[in-house]
Amino acid sequence: MSDLLFIRHAQTDMAGKFCGHSDPPINASGESQLRDLIARLTPVIFDKIYCSDLRRAVNTAEALAKVRHLPITMKSGLREIYFGDWEGLSWAEVEHRDAAYARRWTEGFPHVSAPGGESFEDFETRVLEDVNQLIGLEEDEQIAVVTHGGVMRVVLRALHGYSEHEAWEQTRSYCCSFASTDRTRARMVRL
Repeated sequence: MSDLLFIRHAQTDMAGKFCGHSDPPINASGESQLRDLIARLTPVIFDKIYCSDLRRAVNTAEALAKVRHLPITMKSGLREIYFGDWEGLSWAEVEHRDAAYARRWTEGFPHVSAPGGESFEDFETRVLEDVNQLIGLEEDEQIAVVTHGGVMRVVLRALHGYSEHEAWEQTRSYCCSFASTDRTRARMVRL
């Protein structure tokens, strides 16, 4: 069984907006966050790097891979949830377009999807399928998984029993990370 180190990608110019499957690169703030992340993770050993196939995760994984001299493997199952018609919008813009639906979405989460977006059930299923494949690799390896806040929240809730609020608080920051080394409660990495 492999141990996984989950890492949220660095910041993009879409910070504060529904980014989902949108594909912006990391920005100048993200570059600075990457330098800090690389320094924080210096003592942490990992043998492989997997990442979402979206550019912000790939940019983050490539920076880690370069200093570690490791290849990266992209997995589309590690993508953020698709927000449909809300892609690229701020919450204020969503509320302005349709306040009633925005309220229904917040009250009904995770059972109400963004208009034209991916259902939370489908999102959770695809994420857990890829994560469980990585956990179940036959080699006993340390794997870095560079992904998105929503993916990390699914892992914390489904595999480690975190509440939605706890998972949100642990994954709010860009380049945050946690180690999923025991299957009952993830250990947060604050290096």
